[in-house]
Amino acid sequence: MATEHLSESNFEEKIAQGVVLVDFFATWCGPCKMLSPIIEEINDEKDESFSVYKVDIDACEDIALDYAIMSVPTLIVFKDGQEAARMIGVQPKTEIVNTVRSIVG
Repeated sequence: MATEHLSESNFEEKIAQGVVLVDFFATWCGPCKMLSPIIEEINDEKDESFSVYKVDIDACEDIALDYAIMSVPTLIVFKDGQEAARMIGVQPKTEIVNTVRSIVG
């Protein structure tokens, strides 16, 4: 199942509870295109302990500004609406999953 894209209208609601991995990306970004299949795999293989979403920084400029997204891809793990971890650039799947799992507990 494709990873849900968040918008200005639902972003805060979706990150408010639990552990959430958000991929901040741009459609024109080469490294983002490399990371996208990894994010899709994580989304397809995850259990109920966390959620995975994507945010297009060009479509959601205010969110990108609010979270100081200076380069893409940037992955942020939120726990109950607060930033718990940030990874910049293409990351290996195991690194992403291990980071999320460390926050899930």
